[in-house]
Amino acid sequence: MTSTLFPEGFLWGGAVAANQYEGGYDADGKGLSIQDVMPRGILNPPTEEPTPDNLKLLGIDFYHRYAEDIALFAEMGWKVFRFSIAWSRIFPNGDEETPNEAGLAFYDRVLDELEKHGIEPLITLSHYETPLHLAKVYDGWTDRRLIGFYERYARTVFERYGKRVKYWLTFNEINSILHVPLMSGGIWTPKDQLTQADLYQAIHHELVASASATKIAHEINPDIQVGCMVIAMPIYPLTPDPKDILAVMEADHDNLAFSDVHVRGVYPGLLPAQAARCRHHPRHHRRRSGDAEEHGRFRFVQLLHEHLRDR
Repeated sequence: MTSTLFPEGFLWGGAVAANQYEGGYDADGKGLSIQDVMPRGILNPPTEEPTPDNLKLLGIDFYHRYAEDIALFAEMGWKVFRFSIAWSRIFPNGDEETPNEAGLAFYDRVLDELEKHGIEPLITLSHYETPLHLAKVYDGWTDRRLIGFYERYARTVFERYGKRVKYWLTFNEINSILHVPLMSGGIWTPKDQLTQADLYQAIHHELVASASATKIAHEINPDIQVGCMVIAMPIYPLTPDPKDILAVMEADHDNLAFSDVHVRGVYPGLLPAQAARCRHHPRHHRRRSGDAEEHGRFRFVQLLHEHLRDR
C-alpha cells in the first residue's frame, strides 16, 4: 500500500468572496455592486435598489468583525486565506480617477491580522461584484472602456499591497460569463436579449484586462504570482451517440478555452465551436493593437470542481 503525502509548505485554507461575507455594503464610502441588487442571485432579475431581503448586505459582518473571524481561521489551522477585494469599496462607481482611501485602509487592516496569525493571503480582484454603476451605465464588460477602469483598479491595489501579497487571481470563474453574464460580467442587458456578438466581445475584453493586470503586477513586483480561476464542470454524454459525444467535446472546449488563453497567451483554434459557428470567433472581434494576450501569461491555474445533478 502506497500513500501520497502533500509536500512541505502545502497551503491548506479556505476561500470567500467580499459580496458573500463582508457586509458593510454602504460603509465608509463604498459604492453599490451588482450583488447589492441581486437578493436571490441569478434566480430572479435584479432589483432597482438594495432590499431588506438581500442577506449579502450584512453577510457575516466581516467588515466590522474581521479580527475575530481571522483569529477563528487561525484556530482551524488555515495557512492560506483566499478572499476578494470589493472593487466598489476601492472605486465606488468603478470609473473614478481617485480611489476611496477608507476602502484601501480596510484591506490594510485585514492583511495586518493575517500576518499576525501567519496566514498567507490570496486575493481575487473581481469575484462576481462589478460596481453597479459600470453595469448600468456601460453594460458591464461589453464596453471596452472597462479594460481601462479595471487596469486603474488593479494598479491601485497592486501598488498598495503588492509587497505584502504574493498570490493573486484576476477574475473568479471567468468562464462562467457564458452562463451568467450579469453576475460574471456585469452585463445589464438581460440574458435572453444579449447577442452572441456582444457576449463574446465582453469575453475578449475580460481576457485582455486579465492579461493587462498580470503585466501591471509584474511591473510593480516581479515576484507576484498571478493566476486565473475557472469553473471546471465535468460533462458526460447522455448516450453513446456520436452527436452526443461531439456535443460534450464542444461544451468542454467552451470551458478549456479560457484557461488556454490565460496560460498559452493565444486563442485556441477551437475557441469555442459555438463562437466559430456564429462568426463570433476572436478573429472577428473588434481588436486593437496591443490586445495580444500573450503579453500577460499566468503562473498558476485554480480550478473549482462543481458536481451538479438533478434532484
